[in-house]
Amino acid sequence: MIDEFVQALWSERATAILRAKSADAARHAMEAAVEGGFRILEFTLTTPNALGLIEAFAHRPGLIVGAGTVLTLDQAQAAVTAGARFLVSPIVDDAVIHRARELGAAAIPGTHTPTEMVQAHRAGAPLVKLFPAPAGGPAYLRSVLAPLPFLRVVPTNGVDEHNAADWLRAGAWGVGFVASLFDPEDMAEARYDRIRDRARRLKAAVSAVERSEKMAALERSPVKLEPTA
Repeated sequence: MIDEFVQALWSERATAILRAKSADAARHAMEAAVEGGFRILEFTLTTPNALGLIEAFAHRPGLIVGAGTVLTLDQAQAAVTAGARFLVSPIVDDAVIHRARELGAAAIPGTHTPTEMVQAHRAGAPLVKLFPAPAGGPAYLRSVLAPLPFLRVVPTNGVDEHNAADWLRAGAWGVGFVASLFDPEDMAEARYDRIRDRARRLKAAVSAVERSEKMAALERSPVKLEPTA
């Protein structure tokens, strides 16, 4: 199940990441993203009724839903019970990574340095989130992957329509769109049609990037590192 998600993210190359102030706004906004072509969705647990939203969208055919801002073991359990297939955190927490694997969900911990990325990889995370956005942007990621090509890195902060292709060409496994998809003003004014149209543009920008054969999901074999626990 974890490998299937990793492969699905490689195929889709993009996730819609939503943090909202109300459950109703979150539902409408994510629906707009789905209408715009997104199939991998993330609701942060700071969003009201996030678990209910995860459950509702996870039951829909063709959608893969995950939880964001997962910081505790209880949150990991609750999210997976609701239907989350991946768990995203802003930090590296070995215990949360281990629990995610036990639950059959993909852990995507937040990392910034090569040391944190390898630590997360050793703990069993199949993917790592690049957070916050480094000053070097895609060039930073390219530098990291040069000596550590087995890492599957997913930038989620500062990715937009104009640089998404650069991130992917630098070696990102996929990218996550947050405010660049769910514009705060559009959210506040319930302009969900604009979110839908933006989703279409973002998906088009991602789809236009050719995949490198050597980075294919079934061909990239992670280096076997000694686990930390």
